[in-house]
Amino acid sequence: MAVKKYHLRWQEKAITKKSELFKIIRQQKHMTFAMCKDNEPYLVTVNHGFDRRKNCLYFHCATKGKKMDFLKAHPVVWCQVLADSGYINGRCTHKYRSVQFNGKVKFLRSKKDKLDALNVMLDHLEKNPKRMKRSLEQANLDKVAIGCIKIGQMTGKKYKPD
Repeated sequence: MAVKKYHLRWQEKAITKKSELFKIIRQQKHMTFAMCKDNEPYLVTVNHGFDRRKNCLYFHCATKGKKMDFLKAHPVVWCQVLADSGYINGRCTHKYRSVQFNGKVKFLRSKKDKLDALNVMLDHLEKNPKRMKRSLEQANLDKVAIGCIKIGQMTGKKYKPD
């Protein structure tokens, strides 16, 4: 996926180490991604599971609806994971770290792939994933869509005032 690379105006805000970018993704529970269909943009926020080994993020959703219509028409997305540490009173600024990346959504088909992805999500989100994993074995996985976003070009930015 070729994306024009832009020069960050404030280089001191750039996060360049992949390990730091991946740490932000691992620490956050939500990801927002933008998509487009027929020249109309659409933005959603989903919880996710990060699979470092496969360099992707998983999310789940209904098998029908606006998100599916958009992704079936054009599966290329732009994603953001934000660690918002809040507004700084008296400074007119925010403390944050963010990761942005492009990717292409592929929906998983096999029960094994779906279970593997849901286990990654549970490990990422759930405080007691073992209890939840048992209920997955009996779940009707045909009723849920599991999307996989392979991470493409990735950038990061942070502002940590003194």
